[in-house]
Amino acid sequence: MRILLVEDDALVAGAMASALSRRGYDVERAGTAAAALAAAPCDLVLLDLTLPDGDGVEVCRALRQRSAQLGIIAVTARGEERDRVLGLRMGADDYVVKPFSMAELEARIVAVLRRSSSGTPRAEIIEVGPVWVDVAARLVTVRGQSVALTRKEFDILVSLARQPGAVVPHERILLDVWPTTGAARHTVEVHVGSLRAKLGDPDLVRTVRGVGYRLCAE
Repeated sequence: MRILLVEDDALVAGAMASALSRRGYDVERAGTAAAALAAAPCDLVLLDLTLPDGDGVEVCRALRQRSAQLGIIAVTARGEERDRVLGLRMGADDYVVKPFSMAELEARIVAVLRRSSSGTPRAEIIEVGPVWVDVAARLVTVRGQSVALTRKEFDILVSLARQPGAVVPHERILLDVWPTTGAARHTVEVHVGSLRAKLGDPDLVRTVRGVGYRLCAE
């Protein structure tokens, strides 16, 4: 497997490249955003998000636009939740925060390469106006700010987000969120009210009286 290592610190890059080579990987190094974008095709990119000539997040976006199957792991000291969310939003498959062990990094490399080689679809990401949802990771942001939802609130949001702008009937939400136990329509109303409050904009989730709800883009 061929890995492109994008890291501007020569000492760090040298140590990582040597360790990966000993584990059987063919490693190419790039120290800048420009070099990363000009590099030959590879199976996986280990991408530092802080580069001397550009933002690694934008490099991630550009690489993802070129290939949906390319494995991308962000390797960075930027460990704040908003940085992790942004990196994933721009197309990274995983995120490793420095310092880390080579054992952890290799485990993540193997997992990402396995998903890429098997043709497993990439994580479902839904964007509706200012609302961004990573379904697999159960992450939600509104205008770049993380929003903590309960399980049922999240499931309702996904049900609405998969049909942006369309009216989702109460019955559809009940089947999506309570498929086995069932629930009363009043339960849906209570959870939607709480969801609206947490999203911070009551106009995002609109009630269509007697029918259901609609997630609206601005």
